[in-house]
Amino acid sequence: MKSRMNFIFHAHLPFVRHPEFPKFLEEDWLYEAINESYLPLLRMLYKLRNKGTSYHLTFSLSPTLCSMLSDNLLCERFVGYINSRIELGNLEIDRLSNEPDMQKLALMYRDNAKKNLQFFQEECKGNILNAFNALSNEGFLELITTAATHAYLPIYKNSPLAVNAQIETGLIQHIRLFDRSPEGFWLPECGYYPTLEELLKRNNVKWTSLAAHSLLLSEDKPQRGNYAPVKCPNGLWCFARDNNLTSLVWSATDGYPADPCYREFYRDIGYDLDINYVRPFIHEPDVRVFTGFKYWAVTGKTAQKVPYSPEVAAEKTKEHAEDFLKNVRNRTLSLEASLDCDPVYTLSFDAELFGHWWFEGVMWLEHVITSTAKQKDIELITPSVYIAEGNPVQTMTPAFSSWGEGGCSQVWVDTASNSTFVKHTIKSIERMSEIAVKFPNQKSLKQRFLNQAARETLLLMSSDWPFIMHNHTSEEYAKKRLTGHIQNLNLVYDNMTKNAVNTEWLVKAEKRNNIFPQIDYNMFNPEHLKKDSPVFTTDFTSEQK
Repeated sequence: MKSRMNFIFHAHLPFVRHPEFPKFLEEDWLYEAINESYLPLLRMLYKLRNKGTSYHLTFSLSPTLCSMLSDNLLCERFVGYINSRIELGNLEIDRLSNEPDMQKLALMYRDNAKKNLQFFQEECKGNILNAFNALSNEGFLELITTAATHAYLPIYKNSPLAVNAQIETGLIQHIRLFDRSPEGFWLPECGYYPTLEELLKRNNVKWTSLAAHSLLLSEDKPQRGNYAPVKCPNGLWCFARDNNLTSLVWSATDGYPADPCYREFYRDIGYDLDINYVRPFIHEPDVRVFTGFKYWAVTGKTAQKVPYSPEVAAEKTKEHAEDFLKNVRNRTLSLEASLDCDPVYTLSFDAELFGHWWFEGVMWLEHVITSTAKQKDIELITPSVYIAEGNPVQTMTPAFSSWGEGGCSQVWVDTASNSTFVKHTIKSIERMSEIAVKFPNQKSLKQRFLNQAARETLLLMSSDWPFIMHNHTSEEYAKKRLTGHIQNLNLVYDNMTKNAVNTEWLVKAEKRNNIFPQIDYNMFNPEHLKKDSPVFTTDFTSEQK
């Protein structure tokens, strides 16, 4: 019996773009992810490709992330960001001249930044999506999309117009950027509710990924557990996450990233060193941030950390890769007597875990891919490849589920603030639908005005802001974003009821929230759902190799 590993990496960040400021704190989320996760992952995947190593992985790239990765302003700012890290590296190399072990780490960080910048400019041509697309064209990656602004869809199950708008806009964005329609669709936070599959199939989605318990809690008993995908009655394929195997990598307390040898994420010179020294690399007025220069190992649950050793950590990644594959094989052996097919292990992760949160994660993944390519009893597959093989599949309806805390919706609705904003968001969706009905098929300035209202509605629905408020991290910014999008929609609503357009506001709003250039506000008109999906009037599908 062969073990089949279905890795799905979900890359997502909320849309944060502030051209009105020369430097903005929350934009660093993007620059950190590019420098510490996306570029290291791509460099590793290119290296394996160039060595002739075969692999098949799936990457979900969210529409908001893709918008930022292809935005000229943000790409220019990223170059400035990474050059500042190179400058900081040079300073650190000088500062640590009497501490050779620490200096070696500073040299490593500085050189990593240089390599990332070179790859970004030469291989990516200043746009990371080019590198992802190249690997997809060559058959190494299956690229898929997700909801337009990563909305947690179960909240809006009573508003199919809004859910469809999220799905349809996400697909249109993917087609625009990659010139092909994706076969798969990542459900934000793996949030599923029965009947959601109807909207996915309406938009020609062939498969999606679910939380582990989505099949196990179904009224229909899964014949093969989570070790094979299932198909909804309408034909949508569902791949449920394997919780046990992913926990080996995912768990911050018991998983591989918690090993004492690995690098400690939270100890950073942006917080440790004198403010006068780090001031050029943080934010005004003296807002400390992570710089990426970290010199200490996890060590254990103690404030007294030991120095980080890249050599020791590198050896540990080999051990953990071997341990992971050993666990996969042992699981397969245990299933031989009860399973009538080769098991499929769906291993879903946030892409930012690798390199950013878990510094050694990219190296661990490289060992897993390299080792798997040499074995005959274990292989990497993508969902579309599996579906195309014509494997037997059980038809059943999954249960409501998410991969959020508690396996349900509590993260996005449980606080007083989140509950209030959910009510405001649902009311805003109703208002957006109302003006779409009253003013259908507008042209010129009114069309732009209503399209901007649709953008604000989608941005308001983002799952990121309630998630941030639940975790009490950047609460004030999250509240400002939610409040701002509500106010913007209300401005359009009030103006349109007076048959007017606020041109000055529109120009500024289009410049600031310039996402989804092909948006059509008419998707919020109930008549839209009565039509066949307009997304696929042209065949963008390219053959999966």
